[in-house]
Amino acid sequence: MTYRRVERPAHGQDVVRRAVPSFGTIIPMDTNTSLRALPKTDEVLVRAELASALERMPRAMVLDAVRGAIEAARARILAGEELNYTVEDAARDAAGRAVLAERHSLRRVINATGIIVHTNLGRSVLSEAAVAAVAEVATHYSTLEYDVESGERGSRHVHCEELLCRLTGAEAAMAVNNNAAAVMIGLAALARGHEAIVSRGQLVEIGGSFRIPDIMRESGATMVEVGTTNKTHLRDYENALTDKTGLILKVHSSNYRVVGFTSEVETRDLVDLGAPHAVPVMEDQGSGVLVDLQRYGLPYEPTVARSIEQGAAVVTCSGDKLLGGPQAGILVGRHDIIQRLKKHPMARALRLDKMTLAALEATLRAYLDEERAVAQIPTLRMLTMPLAQSSEIAEKLAQRVREAVGDGAEVTVAEDVARAGGGSLPITDIPTAVVAVAPRTVSVVALENALRTGAEPAIIGRVKEERLLLDPRTLVNAEEHDIVVRRLGEIL
Repeated sequence: MTYRRVERPAHGQDVVRRAVPSFGTIIPMDTNTSLRALPKTDEVLVRAELASALERMPRAMVLDAVRGAIEAARARILAGEELNYTVEDAARDAAGRAVLAERHSLRRVINATGIIVHTNLGRSVLSEAAVAAVAEVATHYSTLEYDVESGERGSRHVHCEELLCRLTGAEAAMAVNNNAAAVMIGLAALARGHEAIVSRGQLVEIGGSFRIPDIMRESGATMVEVGTTNKTHLRDYENALTDKTGLILKVHSSNYRVVGFTSEVETRDLVDLGAPHAVPVMEDQGSGVLVDLQRYGLPYEPTVARSIEQGAAVVTCSGDKLLGGPQAGILVGRHDIIQRLKKHPMARALRLDKMTLAALEATLRAYLDEERAVAQIPTLRMLTMPLAQSSEIAEKLAQRVREAVGDGAEVTVAEDVARAGGGSLPITDIPTAVVAVAPRTVSVVALENALRTGAEPAIIGRVKEERLLLDPRTLVNAEEHDIVVRRLGEIL
């Protein structure tokens, strides 16, 4: 093989050689020939393979795709690969790159994991009523901050406040953009420059490394820890009360449990302790439970209404966890305190947009009839689905999969457990039935990868003991059943 040495240029001499490695590198002549043979950008752009992309996309995006394809080929040649890269090859690769470039980053996936409030997959799925409400206000003007009766400016708080008060028994309510924001504005309005008492056992990490101590510090409140990790008594709070105390904070440990030798103080007792000193109690409930889950075979979770009944001055919770609505932070409580929060400078920065308000209002309206809420809100429906119903659905799906894949896999129905997810009901196993696929023509890892990275939408399942588990509990509708069957048939 013949080589050419690229020497360092003389001082002041400009030498430009495209895509040549650093000075002193020896490049085979065959490599130079391959580099010179690479197609030109203009030659690729006129190919029929890119005609559709040029119609759909800005020319600049298609041009970037072509350049990216050619540069990738150049890098392969420089890495020593023998490559005859034609105009046809470049056009085909560029067309693929163009498709990827126009694909939305935030896009639909099918959740077959059995994790209902899956944080990574977007948490709760909205009800049809909520989606319709979002579409209505997104495509038209709305009464976001307009009172049609008076013809004057209105408040965006009114759209959910009456519903929240009716569902929880609170005097007033407001909503912000998530529960961390709800806790933050509550602390800032009630305890900035003062002390806030909290049990050591409640210093939780909410998720994404957002921790209660960090939120308290940023709010301007001084955190006073009492008790121990597993036990906190009323006397611990009483001993910590001073004239500097601005708030007693109670945090529900949504995403973990301390079991065994434990105790914590009831909200009512904290309210009675703080009342003589004019110290309010704020309770962060995290998940946002509006119905008694015990009626559906799930563990006890305190409802927002119960905390209000016990006298909490303000209760915060999420809108997109067990409540089953959009991402939001809900605050309900005493009228005077909620008014302070509405007027706080932080309220504008944390307020909800019109689409989130529309989804939240529609979700809350469903709760006016609990039976309707359980039937129509996907999160509640998935949480409360009995095992017998789950098994029946899994059997029907498994039979369809068997017909689609033939001898390509062994398909069975197995008992397993689903999870609430999203930091809710952390130690609760929800009995469920899954479709277990043991592929014969490919490995289970290859099958999982093909479902996840192949055609859109991606299908996300779980691999366990050389089988791919697909839990129909978290499939949203019949269309998703059809997609799962079709994709498994295509792959296997």
